[in-house]
Amino acid sequence: MRNGDFVQWFEALEKRHLANLGFPEVRRAVQALSSLYVERRGRLGGASALDGAGKRAAFALFFGPLHFLLIREVIRELQAGVPKKAAILDIGCGTGVAGAAWALAMDRRPRIIGVDRNSWALQECKWTYRSLGISGVAKSADLNTLRVPAETAAVAAFTINELDSDTRDRFHDDFLGTAQKGMPVLVIEPIARRLTSWWDAWARDWTAAGGREDHWRFRIELPERLALMDRAAGLDHQELTGRSLWLPGKP
Repeated sequence: MRNGDFVQWFEALEKRHLANLGFPEVRRAVQALSSLYVERRGRLGGASALDGAGKRAAFALFFGPLHFLLIREVIRELQAGVPKKAAILDIGCGTGVAGAAWALAMDRRPRIIGVDRNSWALQECKWTYRSLGISGVAKSADLNTLRVPAETAAVAAFTINELDSDTRDRFHDDFLGTAQKGMPVLVIEPIARRLTSWWDAWARDWTAAGGREDHWRFRIELPERLALMDRAAGLDHQELTGRSLWLPGKP
């Protein structure tokens, strides 16, 4: 995906979410959601985090593009491919940016299956796929029972840490099994270690299975309007950070 295409998509997001909201209202919502990231007072994607138009706009218009840019750079650095005819399962898809970033990095754009429990997020995910010209579906799913289908790669961006320990352990085993069957798996989380007590054990298992753990810092030039919102909210995302676990899938 060219940067110009990203800017066009962001401008469409602005038009969509600022049609009935003022800039100050969205700025305040960005600050509120940022507190959820840092202080863990709630779960992004849960009802309390998306309980108003302002928060939903902030989630889609501000955090979504930032996550897209981070994930796009991670995928480029990993040279994360997807086997022919394989789909991508985006677990806890939110507005769909993780699966979209991966699909758009491929010469052959795979089909995306976005799954989430939030009905608003699923509608937004469908809009993301349509706007970016991606073949994909967005489905309601209970992550406590979800399994990765056969012939399907998996991405879980800012999702695994939100799960209870039993569900997280099940995904750990399911992901390793998915890679054993030849399908790649990508997990992305914030760089703050206090939020991910499970990370070190997963990283050891990923490395033992032929995968890798990485910490990332990317200098990114944000679109002018996104940078303006960032500054207005008292934030600084000139550098995007995150960490990843990558299993390429055994041939």
